Order: sequence, then structure tokens, then C-alpha cells
Amino acid sequence: MPHPKLFFLALGYYTRLPCPPAPDYRRLPEASVFLPAIGWLVGGLSAAAFALADLVWPQTVAVLAALIAGILLTGAFHEDGFADVCDGFGGGYGKQRILAIMKDSAIGVYGTLGILLLLLLKISLLGSMPSAAVPSILLAGHSLSRLMPLLLMHRYRYAREETSKGGAAAYRPALSDLVFASGLALIPFAWLPAASLAAVPPVLIAALWLGRYCHRHIGGYTGDCLGACQQVAESVFYLSISALWTFI
Repeated sequence: MPHPKLFFLALGYYTRLPCPPAPDYRRLPEASVFLPAIGWLVGGLSAAAFALADLVWPQTVAVLAALIAGILLTGAFHEDGFADVCDGFGGGYGKQRILAIMKDSAIGVYGTLGILLLLLLKISLLGSMPSAAVPSILLAGHSLSRLMPLLLMHRYRYAREETSKGGAAAYRPALSDLVFASGLALIPFAWLPAASLAAVPPVLIAALWLGRYCHRHIGGYTGDCLGACQQVAESVFYLSISALWTFI
């Protein structure tokens, strides 16, 4: 089992929440195993924002409040990666050009449209779900989706020659780490109907497809690809849960 102190390393890197001083930032790559637990916090606080806003405003506004809370908590960490991937793979041809575009801090047309459509998709899906179920769906979605980057890190190699910021992207989790992280990711499903587990396979398929796509075009993944994987996995989870809810 990973050392609990690694959780605070992950908390300090992947969120803007206050945390105790990290004892050793050299162990930051290992802390990525706690990404699903970070999903508990981000998903739980986003769910709380939804529940409070839903007492006063229409459900669509409450969903928007939950999304804003999540973005503020993480500093749009994963959304930024998704936008960079949209720009890089949408406007680049060849590995070096794609990597160069993704490294550029400016956002282009593909990134702008990608983020806009992604947010609209989340608002539409969560806004159409029963309001009583949305907090649990947010909690499970944030946790499960943060497991998917670990699968890519285990399966593929880091595409850039230089070390990634924080080193987490270049780290390859062991199988035992994946088992531990998977357990963390599935705990929030205890607050959802058992049939909700049927939403897990589509998320896995989407994440592995994205990993294969990145591997085919740039020879692996980057930190931006991992952020995009989390965002795609979260959206596919909401799509799957929305479809399943007809039968739940």
C-alpha cells in the first residue's frame, strides 16, 4: 500500500486546496496513485456546490455551479490538457509539430471549441439527470475518471524526450498500484445503484482508445494527453450513466 504521505503530495500538485508541507517532492511521481482519492475531494466538493445551489436555483444553474467549483479546485488542470490535445492533434501533422503545438501556452480554435463543447455536454447530461442522483454521479465520475490516466501511464511510454513537469507523467505505475487505485476509484459506486457499474466498461474503452490514438501519432503520451484522458473519461461516464438511468 502506498504511503499515506503521498496523498498530500498529490493534493498539493493536482489541486489548489491547502495541505501540509510535502516532505519530499522527489516522490511526486509515486503520488499519482492517489488520483482517484483526489477525485473524491474534487467530486465531493463539486457535489456539495451542486446540492447548495439546487436549493435556490434551477438544476442547470446548480450543475454550472458544480463545474465552476471543480475548475476552481483544480485550477482547470485537466481541462487545460484537453484543450492542448484538441489544438495539437487537430492542427498538427507529425509528432514534433503536434508536441510543439501542445506545449504552446496559447489556445487555438480547436482547443476553444473542444472545451466549449465539452462543458455544454456535461451541463446537458447532468442537467437532465434526477437532481437527487447528481451528487453521487459527480463523486463517482471524478474518482473513476482519474483512474484512467494511470492506465495510460502503465501501458505506454512518455512521448517527450525531456522530463515532464512534476515528473508524474513519466512514471510507470506498478500493477499493485493500479489495483490499489482501482479500489479507490470504485468506492463511490457504493452510493449509486449496482447497475451503474455497467458504465465502467465504456469509460475503459474510451480511455484505452485515446491512449492508442496518442501512441499511434506521437509514440506515447504527454501530461496533456493524461489531462485529456481524464476529461474524456468523465464525460463518457456521464453519457453512460445517462443512458443507463432509463433502466435503473
